Amino acid sequence: MNGNGWTPDRPIVSLKDVHKSFGSLQVLKGISLDVMKGEVVCIIGPSGSGKSTLIRCINALNDIQQGSITVEGQEVHDPKLDKLALRKKVGMVFQQYNLFPHKTALQNVMMAPLLVLKRNREEVERRARALLAKVRLQGKEDSYPGELSGGQQQRVAIARSLAMNPGVMLFDEVTAALDPETVKEVLVTIKELAGEGMTCILVTHEMGFARELADRIYFTDKGVIVEHGPPATFFDRAKDPRTREFLSQIL
Repeated sequence: MNGNGWTPDRPIVSLKDVHKSFGSLQVLKGISLDVMKGEVVCIIGPSGSGKSTLIRCINALNDIQQGSITVEGQEVHDPKLDKLALRKKVGMVFQQYNLFPHKTALQNVMMAPLLVLKRNREEVERRARALLAKVRLQGKEDSYPGELSGGQQQRVAIARSLAMNPGVMLFDEVTAALDPETVKEVLVTIKELAGEGMTCILVTHEMGFARELADRIYFTDKGVIVEHGPPATFFDRAKDPRTREFLSQIL
């Protein structure tokens, strides 16, 4: 993925004039944004504004009709691109945990490095145990998903994504299905990742978290980026009336 002359002074993720439709429904209408290595970018907006579609396009889960998306200088929607190479580079955590119910937490984290990367089992297990400890799940290695809370399952899902050693992490409303008590433990995990320099792109409705953690906030509505800026400017001095109206309803 890095043989394209990409250097860390250029955006690690870049979207230029991205258009995406599902049938006659236009979901993204010319989205452009750049994310630098180590940045935390939060994408907010009302339901149906295209937020989740946008980040699903970044790791080619959705195709695009027009425009360009690059990761480390590599065009994501190039038909010749090995999607597996991309997915190693760009981890994604979804609202639903998508864990294998018949596999333990440890087995869930180990699966992709073993099956996809063909790594040595001992090395994979050592790293998987370290990742579960990193997301504060020591002692839960042998628990099955059904024995874990929603927040614990989501942290297993984060550890599973990290097992592929990605350069960018995408989070799609990862706290939306959680009860309020477990939201914080997942947000703390993401905060620690960001603090270690992981590039993070989050679709979120957790405004306090976005204000505290993001380098930049993007507000999308009806498939376009209405406004963006650093949190202090965005939350306290939003210019666009649509942004101000949205913020007045949720803050």
